[in-house]
Amino acid sequence: MSTHGNLMLDAESLYAELLKGVRSMLTPTTRLVGITSGGAWLAARLQKDLKLEGEAGSISSAMHRDDFAQRGLADGGQTKLPFEINGAHLIVLDDVLYTGRTIRAVLNELFDYGRPAHVQLAVLVDRGGRELPIQADYAAARVALPATQSLALTVEANGQFNFSVESE
Repeated sequence: MSTHGNLMLDAESLYAELLKGVRSMLTPTTRLVGITSGGAWLAARLQKDLKLEGEAGSISSAMHRDDFAQRGLADGGQTKLPFEINGAHLIVLDDVLYTGRTIRAVLNELFDYGRPAHVQLAVLVDRGGRELPIQADYAAARVALPATQSLALTVEANGQFNFSVESE
């Protein structure tokens, strides 16, 4: 559990809410795609907990970021989509939605692999502060943080999720 000032976030409780929300969004043909790294951790665990066949995909925003010159490939992780993207019904998962720039980059990356029929976004935390007109179809929590702070999702060796609040 993360505490900072008045902010208390229990990542495991939020994950339980995300699990319910994603379950309600599923169709028989839905595939999960997690954004590296936090979203990929969520997608892999949801894939298992929802007893979905196959494996979840993971996608990197690094190559399509508008700040690539400053960040380079620092995001880490490679795009791995072990299923057909053309015509697919996808739920993209991320840990924290903030400006919307990562989601824009991920959508560009997805379309490099094909043309999905439907893309939805589910996040653990929506912290507001959007710079682009992007919104989550499902958010387990909505919190407000100053621009000088960020949320970081971590995963323990036992698979348990935790949040930390970091000052930038």
